[in-house]
Amino acid sequence: MARWNVDLQNGSPVLRYGLSLVCVGLALGLALAAQYYGFRDVGLPLFTLAIAIVTWYAGMGPSVLTVLLSMLSFDYFFVQPLYSLAIDLQDLPYFLIFVVWAVVVASFAAVRRRIEEHLRNAREELTHRAEELEATNKELESFTYSVSHDLRAPLRHVAGFSELLQKHASSSLDDKSRRYIRLILESAKKMGNLIDDLLGFSRIGRAETRTAAVNLGQLAREVVADFGQDASGRDIVWRIGALPVCRGDRSMLRLVLVNLVSNAVKFTRIRTRAEIEIGSAREDSREVEIFVRDNGAGFDMQHANKLFGVFQRLHLAEEFEGTGIGLATVQRIVHRHGGKVRAEGMVDNGAIFYFSLPKV
Repeated sequence: MARWNVDLQNGSPVLRYGLSLVCVGLALGLALAAQYYGFRDVGLPLFTLAIAIVTWYAGMGPSVLTVLLSMLSFDYFFVQPLYSLAIDLQDLPYFLIFVVWAVVVASFAAVRRRIEEHLRNAREELTHRAEELEATNKELESFTYSVSHDLRAPLRHVAGFSELLQKHASSSLDDKSRRYIRLILESAKKMGNLIDDLLGFSRIGRAETRTAAVNLGQLAREVVADFGQDASGRDIVWRIGALPVCRGDRSMLRLVLVNLVSNAVKFTRIRTRAEIEIGSAREDSREVEIFVRDNGAGFDMQHANKLFGVFQRLHLAEEFEGTGIGLATVQRIVHRHGGKVRAEGMVDNGAIFYFSLPKV
């Protein structure tokens, strides 16, 4: 119907003004027929309906013609003296009411049509922008994947030949040269980790989400068990509260917990006794909010907006290793599930990371 409305307004004047004549003629015919059978005072609503239809579908020009024709027809056939354009003083208020009502209906219909046209144009523009943004994101993800993948081969050569040089020529090199080789190997390892993280981050945007019911409590225990083996030499107190069942992709949600728990383990390294807790912060009929709390290094809340950006780090690389992609990965996964992420912290007083998920 809306499409027909647009086509008619952009159509030929014959169709638009023809609609005006047809609507006024139908309204007049129905009003005269109703009056013949004893139904009075039906002319006003019928002519008003004709004005509204023409204004809505044909535009302002035909609307003005419809108002004028309706006024003349109403005056000639329904206002005393009949069959004359003269108006008795007794029927003058009735005629004026009709005129005012006709103008109000025409104005209201025109304004509403104009508003809907603006909304339709805005919706089409937003749809177009969304399509452009989606295409740009896909191109960027493809570019990131390709570049990261292509960087692996030369990096392997750098690392491989540096190891060979260290193995076979170490005895003939002085301490400074051996330190240079060691720095090359360490940098190559960091670069390899960065490329792996970039590839993982890119795959998340390209991967298909397989939604199912996920037992977060079981998933958290699996993640903690894996980290418990890696951090066996440290004193870490693990606390896992009652966690609900949510809807999502299990492998992606596991990656969310792995990244958040990995951060907690890393930033509590400065504590003799680390405390890491996973629990449910909020739950309602629609979603759940999960948190991972630690008593580690924390962060300054003034820089909280940088936490989930790619390559954004709030601590020096010499203090805590990392590529700055883990939390960006968390945010991307949670956003794909329709949730949100946030963080609270205080310098040298731990941090809490929250993420929300749709509830089963």
